[in-house]
Amino acid sequence: MNTNKTVVSTRARILVVDDDTGNLTALGSLLQPHYDVLAAPSGELALQVATGIPPPDLILLDVVMPGMDGYEVLGRLRGNPATRDIPVIFVSGMDTTEDEERGLELGAVDYIAKPYRLPIILGRVHAQLELKRARDWLHDQNAFLEAEVDKRLKENQQIHTQLLHSEKMAAIGQLAAGIAHEINNPVGFVTSNLKTLDTYKQDILEILDAYEALEAACTSDETALLKVRSLKQKKDFAFLRTDLDQLISESRQGMARVAKIVSDLKDFAHAENKEWLWTDLNSGLDSTLNIVRNEIKYHCTLNKAYGDIPKVCCMASQINQVFLNLLVNAAQAIPEKGEISIRTGQVGEEVFVSITDTGSGISTENLARIFEPFFTTKPVGKGTGLGLAISFDIVQKHKGRIEVESTVGKGTTFTVWLPIDPTAEVEVKAEN
Repeated sequence: MNTNKTVVSTRARILVVDDDTGNLTALGSLLQPHYDVLAAPSGELALQVATGIPPPDLILLDVVMPGMDGYEVLGRLRGNPATRDIPVIFVSGMDTTEDEERGLELGAVDYIAKPYRLPIILGRVHAQLELKRARDWLHDQNAFLEAEVDKRLKENQQIHTQLLHSEKMAAIGQLAAGIAHEINNPVGFVTSNLKTLDTYKQDILEILDAYEALEAACTSDETALLKVRSLKQKKDFAFLRTDLDQLISESRQGMARVAKIVSDLKDFAHAENKEWLWTDLNSGLDSTLNIVRNEIKYHCTLNKAYGDIPKVCCMASQINQVFLNLLVNAAQAIPEKGEISIRTGQVGEEVFVSITDTGSGISTENLARIFEPFFTTKPVGKGTGLGLAISFDIVQKHKGRIEVESTVGKGTTFTVWLPIDPTAEVEVKAEN
């Protein structure tokens, strides 16, 4: 049975470079009891050994050598990413200050003058190996921390994405009842009108049947004519004729309103479309207002003052989400009855959308924090504290800004400023 095992030494590896074999032997005998020693009699061979696997932990390098001297070897070592971090101690018989300074300037960590003295060599070698271990440990720790930071950033990004999704879902859930109400109203009266139309139809058919019977009998049949006239009077035929047109018209209007609500809902969501489009912000406001209509119509008077503004290059669904957040906040800031005013306009190369409410206002201490994630002054369960933070991020992404003015007890104005063309680098598609 083969019991041979590969044993990996845990001792430090030291490369000794010297063209004098006597010096190699002397240094080797001094170091061998404590370290694994490698030897290279020339600079060229030293570079080959230094790039081996595993590399040496420390290099003792002679300065004066034929061909490639120690300075050139050190320069090559420092120029190679695989060897530039290996500490090098110059060992030389030249012990002038200038020689030592030159070696240290080139990147040597220490300078030992010949002849060798065991305590000095072992002390210097031990010190540099300890420093290398400390540097390696710090490098590993930095690499670990960088990996952890990168991991946390990715996790935070995922959490942020989930929060954005949760906030949007919360907004959609909050408005779902209102949207259902808005759709159910026209569907309800259309359904009712259609039932009435069905009754009218039966009455009209009876009248027509009577006329057909009269025609079949004889126009001189006075009894039949009287029966027809009585039936017309009983069924109020004149009213049926006029109301029938009105019911059909109302039904068409109701179904058109349903189609408009559905269309506005599609325009608002844009099916998560992240394309940059040339968008009419006034139309986007109207679409969003139709979505939040049930949120504001019962206790808010709406005033609109739209300016003649150009189309803006933006992600329409995201900007509509900003309008949604601001409009819902404005409605919720009004406790009983109040007004919401929307104004749009253009100043220079920017377009603004201003939403003002006559609500409770925001205190000075809270005004500085309203764009912080999770900060909210609403009661528990009424808000996530993400609506304004998300709006702020969206507007910043569009290279715009949000300005806020508020007076406690009087109301708040949010003004969204957007550049007409935030970037010429983004591929923009024409709006359909």
